[in-house]
Amino acid sequence: MARTSSPPVATKHVLQQGAVLAALGRTALLAIKQQRAPKPSASSLVVPGPEIVIERPPLPRELIDDYLRHLGSDPKSYRGIVPPHLFPQWCFPALSRALEGLPYPILKIVNGGCSVQVLAPIPDNETIKVRAHLAAVEDDGSRAVLRIAVVTGTTSVPEALKIDFTSVVPLSNGADKKDGAKKDKARVPPVAHEVARELLSADAGLSFAKLTGDFNPIHWLPPYAKASGFRNVILHGFGTFARSWEGIIRGVLGGDVRAITSFEGRFTRPLVLPHEIGLYTVGHDLFVGDNPGGPAYMTGRYSAGN
Repeated sequence: MARTSSPPVATKHVLQQGAVLAALGRTALLAIKQQRAPKPSASSLVVPGPEIVIERPPLPRELIDDYLRHLGSDPKSYRGIVPPHLFPQWCFPALSRALEGLPYPILKIVNGGCSVQVLAPIPDNETIKVRAHLAAVEDDGSRAVLRIAVVTGTTSVPEALKIDFTSVVPLSNGADKKDGAKKDKARVPPVAHEVARELLSADAGLSFAKLTGDFNPIHWLPPYAKASGFRNVILHGFGTFARSWEGIIRGVLGGDVRAITSFEGRFTRPLVLPHEIGLYTVGHDLFVGDNPGGPAYMTGRYSAGN
C-alpha cells in the first residue's frame, strides 16, 4: 500500500525563503533584460566561471523538521544535523548567479539532475557557506548542457557536500534526436525491486515550494502548468530527488540517515501531480516510476558506507 503524502505545509515558512525568492526575482529581471539586449556571443563564455560565494544563517529547526515530515521522515533521526538533500534551500541563489551572463535563454533552462558527494554531516546551528562556479559547457547546436560545481559546508566543516548540478538548454527541435533517431526514454527495469511507494497529492509541489523557496508556478499553479504544456502541476525535480534519498534510507539502509556517501539523480520525465509513485532498485541503481517496465521519471545511483 502506498504511503499517503504529508498534509500541506504551513504558509509561515514562506517568510523564511527571502534569499531564494530574491534570486527568483533577479532571474526574472535578467530574463526581461535578456529579451531586450543583444544576445551575447558564445565566444564570450569563460569556463570555468568565476567563483560565487554566499552565506546564509542556520536554517530554522522548525523548517527542517517540517521538511522531514513532508517527506515522511522522523525529524528525530536528524537531530543536530541538516538533511543533505535540503541543499536547494541554500544553493539556489548561488546557482542562479553562476548562470548569469550566459548566451542562452535563461527561461528555457531545465533542471537535468545532480550528483551529491557527502563528506560530513552539516551541523544545524552554524552558518551555511556555499561556493559555486560554472564548471563546463557542452553545446552541440541542439542543446547546451551546463555543469555547475558547488561546495557547501560550515565553519567547522568547510567541505560537507560536493554537488555537481546539470542544467539543460534546448536550442532546437533536434535536442532529443541523435543520428536522425529519437532517443529511447528511460524506463524502470522489469527486474527492479520496489522499496517504497507513495501517493503524492496535487499540492505536493506547493508544499515543497514553501519549504525550499522554489515557487516556479509550473509546480503549484495549474493554469500556468497547463499553459506550459503539462496536464497539471509537476513535482520539483529536487522533490523527487529528496523523496528518493529518504526512501533509500528507510527501505534499504535501515533508517541510518548518515549511511549515504553519494547520491545522484537524472530527471527524465515530468512527474505530473497527483500521482502514485514507486521507488525501485537494481543493486545500487535506483528508479522512480509507476511500475517495473514502465516509464521512469528519475534514474540514479547511490553508495553507502559501512
